[in-house]
Amino acid sequence: MIEPHAPAPPGAPPPWGVQGQARLPVRPGIGRFLVLAGVFVCAACGLVYELELVALASYLIGDSVTQASVVLSVMVFAMGVGSLAAKRLRPCAAAGFGAVEAALALVGGCSAMALYAVFAWTGGWGGLWADGPRCLLVVFSLTIGLLIGAEVPLLMELIQRIRRQDPGGAVADLFAADYVGALVGGLAFPFLLLPRFGQLSGALLTGTVNVIAGGALVLGLFRGDLSRRARWTLVVANVVVLGLLASAAMLVDDFERAARHALYGADARVALRSGVQEAVVTGGSHGRPLRFFLDGRLRFSGRDERRYHEALVHPAMNGPHARVLILGGGDGLAAREVLRHPGVRRVDIVEPDADVVRLARGDAALSALNGHVYDDPRVHEVTADAFSRLRLDRSRYDVVVSDLPDPCVTGVTKLYSQEFYGLARRVLAPGGRLVVHAGPLADRHRAFWTVDATIRAAGLSTRPYRVGGRDAGFGARPGRGAGGAPGAAGAAGAAGAAGDWGFILASRVPAPLRLDSSCPRLRTLTQAALTADARAASRSRGPRPLPPSTLVHPRYTD
Repeated sequence: MIEPHAPAPPGAPPPWGVQGQARLPVRPGIGRFLVLAGVFVCAACGLVYELELVALASYLIGDSVTQASVVLSVMVFAMGVGSLAAKRLRPCAAAGFGAVEAALALVGGCSAMALYAVFAWTGGWGGLWADGPRCLLVVFSLTIGLLIGAEVPLLMELIQRIRRQDPGGAVADLFAADYVGALVGGLAFPFLLLPRFGQLSGALLTGTVNVIAGGALVLGLFRGDLSRRARWTLVVANVVVLGLLASAAMLVDDFERAARHALYGADARVALRSGVQEAVVTGGSHGRPLRFFLDGRLRFSGRDERRYHEALVHPAMNGPHARVLILGGGDGLAAREVLRHPGVRRVDIVEPDADVVRLARGDAALSALNGHVYDDPRVHEVTADAFSRLRLDRSRYDVVVSDLPDPCVTGVTKLYSQEFYGLARRVLAPGGRLVVHAGPLADRHRAFWTVDATIRAAGLSTRPYRVGGRDAGFGARPGRGAGGAPGAAGAAGAAGAAGDWGFILASRVPAPLRLDSSCPRLRTLTQAALTADARAASRSRGPRPLPPSTLVHPRYTD
């Protein structure tokens, strides 16, 4: 450390703008260590707030790339503004830092609950309220960024008041503690806070740690720099913030249940959060249609799921079909349709979330709907990512069924890439067929034809087709359902005619789009309707071919 060469002359301002040496209850070396420890904890909390906003916004609004860009860019901008604004607080750095940490703990700790509340109770109202979650996301990003940015100059002032050193050395020490704290916070969020406490309780716990660390640092180490009034004001502020966070933590379970009912309606009866996603089941009894949601997106509705699954599976089953691979489809409904065909010897289901399979096995209404397929010895489930599974799989399949969410869901765009279809092509047996759920043709025309172009770029011949009759009376964010917010509010906001689903049948050589004559009669799909819908889909193809989507250049937008 570089010490000042000589004390400042009498009456001259202290060097580097420091307001004088602090009166500490401990030795300067220990005091400096405690300040850097406070920097470490506060930096970890600040990064958790950022990641929490990104994760919750991606879940509630969709398109994780856009939400991460909005949160991080707004927050970094606000941090710069906050640093400039905090220059005025340097003469009272201890009191200012204590106030900033109390405010940051309250705002950051409650941000997840506030976002979830706005989404649950206003997301389907339309008009101005339809953008409520997005507006609140920007407000929280801006506010948290301002408060995090204000920490830096105040901490710089405090650490210099303990033991003066050259500005470069002080900045290096401060940023080293800050960046290491950010590393710990960044790792703690996905591996500890999110799986153990969930998004809401995790944010509240982080706020609690934040306010304790900030209050202890100021009131314990720099209490000599505070007036009696300032000390009591900070004590009261910290106690109030702790009380609010503790009250919210005690009410979080009731809050989640109320918000879930607002989102999904009063008949939401199963809700579980795995390490992968949140699954919610509604209805399924007393005449209410069964509906299944993953991360707030409608995966299927009992009103129309048979139309979807018959169209997905049966055109691909025309030909050899002894071995079938289903990518996704942990609900068992695609497997139910596969097993209707004689000659099926083995069905492998690759589902990334084991809890979805357990739910499909154990829930009475869902297992009845899928025909108890998991009790069939021919069905084998594997918990794995579909992309990774295809890279390792050396088996050969007569049919590969890609039963995945729409390509516009950012988290699954790699499963609609040219590389993914190249891997799928590799596991096809001679004469094998691949069928892909490519999203609604009417609503996302460009995305559908991008899937078609991507499959063809992987060396497969394609036969696109669509099937109408998708239930438009119940909204959901992109999945197998319609657009909008899920739940009762989404139902109120849904309007218009029923939508459609788009599919693409692919093979190494052109395959006819026909139904297998040996299959029992289907309830919703006929050969005449399939042929007509395939012609309608082909007529919607644009005049110019679209570029394929790849891992490094995804071309789907939400």
